Amino acid sequence: MHIENLKIFSDLVENQSFSKAAKLNSLTQSAVSQQLRAMEKHFSVLITDRSQKQFRLTREGQHLYAAAKEMLHRYEKLISDLQEMKKVIGGNIHLSAIYSIGLHELPPHIKCFLKKYPSVNVRVEYRRSNLVYEDILQNSVDLGLVAFPNRMRQLEIIPFREDKLVLIVHPKHDLAKYNEVSLAHLKGCNVIGFDQDIPTRKATDQIFKDYDLDMKPIMEFDNIETVKRAVEIDAGVAIVPQATVVQEINQGTISMVELKGGNFKRPLAIIHRKGRVLTPAMRKFIEALTGIPTPDFEESLTF
Repeated sequence: MHIENLKIFSDLVENQSFSKAAKLNSLTQSAVSQQLRAMEKHFSVLITDRSQKQFRLTREGQHLYAAAKEMLHRYEKLISDLQEMKKVIGGNIHLSAIYSIGLHELPPHIKCFLKKYPSVNVRVEYRRSNLVYEDILQNSVDLGLVAFPNRMRQLEIIPFREDKLVLIVHPKHDLAKYNEVSLAHLKGCNVIGFDQDIPTRKATDQIFKDYDLDMKPIMEFDNIETVKRAVEIDAGVAIVPQATVVQEINQGTISMVELKGGNFKRPLAIIHRKGRVLTPAMRKFIEALTGIPTPDFEESLTF
């Protein structure tokens, strides 16, 4: 029985899907099924309850899963400790990030990080917010980057930074002549918004509600790039994170107007699954993003 067998088994249990476990381990579904049967033969027990339509562990399977997780944790800790003893900062970091962070916040940080630690390979997946959480909970990635982080018992949340929310308009829009406006100025404007399940959309809906404004988007999109394109053709105005429109402001294709009368911020955070062993490379990457020395993260915020 090898450590790889235990990882495949753990991935299968946590995802309750042979296809997902296969994808995570670069195997076929048939190979995952064979691994499960091999484990049952090795331990002379039934691991899954075949009488149930849904994936369900037997009592023996539950005990095996708990033991497998403990052994995997110890193995990951051993690898991390050995790397630290050798003062090695290398390996892979797999990130899952919402579009706005992945495209606009991460690039300069990654560039500086890789210049300092060239032996590390950083891979970024650009995902919708709900899928970032799914990636983390299913152990598909190492770290996630989200806005307005959700409090979950299984997650560690590390504050990253705060973005200012600003109004963007077409350069010839009536509001473009102002440096700042109150939310009341948006009455009568066509608003471009994010899809309703996106955290920034929920935040802007709450802002409109707090200021007693009945503002319903005439268009809804699932990513920041499409929202900006709609504003560029003067289809409406939008409230977006300031960091995501720097290029368009410099090029003059969009005008930015600050919002007055409130503290309109978008908190960003790094998330990872609670109890996950962070390699030296992961800890250094977190340090690079936050600017806080790595040891301080031993007591990151837990919700």
